[in-house]
Amino acid sequence: MGFWADRRAKREFAITLSTYQRRHARWVRDIEIFNKIKGAFESAIKGEDAVSNLAVQKPGEIVIWSGRGQFHEAGRAPGQYVGGTQGLSIPVVAGIRYRVGAMRGTFVPGDAIQAYKEVGDVILSTDRIMFNGMYNTKEWAFAKWNGAATSDDESDYIFNVSNRQKTSGILFDVSVGREFNRFLAQAINAAENGLEGVISTVEKVLKDLAEDEPKKPEFVLPSAIALPQ
Repeated sequence: MGFWADRRAKREFAITLSTYQRRHARWVRDIEIFNKIKGAFESAIKGEDAVSNLAVQKPGEIVIWSGRGQFHEAGRAPGQYVGGTQGLSIPVVAGIRYRVGAMRGTFVPGDAIQAYKEVGDVILSTDRIMFNGMYNTKEWAFAKWNGAATSDDESDYIFNVSNRQKTSGILFDVSVGREFNRFLAQAINAAENGLEGVISTVEKVLKDLAEDEPKKPEFVLPSAIALPQ
């Protein structure tokens, strides 16, 4: 074992250490989030909103989280005719002609997409998710909830509700989306099992997290390892 073995070991350790640092930072953030969730639902049990807001709330509804996000809903990209046109080109004035005629061929609709619109306030309560913007307002009530989907990085969400044919959702910054994801899970938990059940769930999650702290890797140069006599 010598210089090259030490160099290779240092490079491999740097990769291992970087992975640990990312995992540990996420672990710390998750503890912060679940402590925040616990505080929000302790306030909800007292009948108090966890955050200030301007939402018009229903009787018994408690706001537990708010943030900023971008609203989007199902739509289509522009369509086009495939084929061509036919007709006459008529001169109007020097250098300018006006074409009259008809389209021929087949109109092909654009692809189905989620059309991203304005950024606004997102409010999560014990009953629903709300989006309030300058031009768009929307709500997704848990009582009509059919399901939801999110992107791998937990930033983009699509919500399915029974009273609406078009799917729609919200795009968050990645750091905000991760927090929203965990608050949303407990809001649905509360809607199904009551507010008190959330506290016991969160306390168990915090206990499990405390036991699962990522361990910092140790490093010893290969050249420093004593050979057996």
